[in-house]
Amino acid sequence: MSLSETLEASVGGITSAAKQPLLSVDSLTRVYGNRIGCTDVSFDVWPGEVLAIVGESGSGKTTLLNCISSRLTPTCGTVRYRMRDGISAGIYKMAEAERRYLMRTDWGFVHQNPIDGLRMTVSAGANVGERLMAVGNRHYGNIRGAAIEWLERVEIQADRVDDQPRTFSGGMRQRLQIARNLVTEPRLVFMDEPTGGLDVSVQARLLDLLRGLVSDLGLAVVVVTHDLAVARLLSDRMIVMKEGRVIEAGLTDRVLDDPRAPYTQLLVSSILQV
Repeated sequence: MSLSETLEASVGGITSAAKQPLLSVDSLTRVYGNRIGCTDVSFDVWPGEVLAIVGESGSGKTTLLNCISSRLTPTCGTVRYRMRDGISAGIYKMAEAERRYLMRTDWGFVHQNPIDGLRMTVSAGANVGERLMAVGNRHYGNIRGAAIEWLERVEIQADRVDDQPRTFSGGMRQRLQIARNLVTEPRLVFMDEPTGGLDVSVQARLLDLLRGLVSDLGLAVVVVTHDLAVARLLSDRMIVMKEGRVIEAGLTDRVLDDPRAPYTQLLVSSILQV
């Protein structure tokens, strides 16, 4: 095959991949005894897209996030992920070891409380470097260099590389958790209330950082939030949930500027009145 034919085939493969969803959720349901966590939820996430899942406390958004990120097994329904080789695989048909590897490499998960996503008794550099070791990196100098580079990228000074996260502020811990997740260049990142519990000024700074990183890296992101301002700033599309069900879905600006479901109208109007 000539060079031009090789390039054409490569570009054709990329174009074809871009036309396929990265994550496909079909009829997902999770029940806890007689209580519904989420029920009959279906949607796709496309490469480079940010999808927000919004709703009040108890709406089922966190249950849904945990199910699609393999942290919680659904009662029924399927979650399929398109691997780097282009094959779409059911994540609950994978072996447990395969799912764990996927979570350490191709996926990221940013917790609301950074303590849940960091090792608090090792250094900031070790927190970032640990993910690199999970994908086979063993050269100490390269790992430390990459850790410093990512700390600076999330606005943490390089001279803090040997400090433990317990000496960091809440905003710094969250930025460190983001660096830890992104250092392996994942294609899909799950975020659970990433700005929750932070001061308004810290939230604004973190959101600017997240928006820049998502754009620069071309990440696909599923973000759970109760804050519609966060959803508007970060997401391309939005799913609104109530009592475990999807009430409304669509482009973020359309849903927020022209909500059609009464529940969504109530959510939007309550924010505007604050």
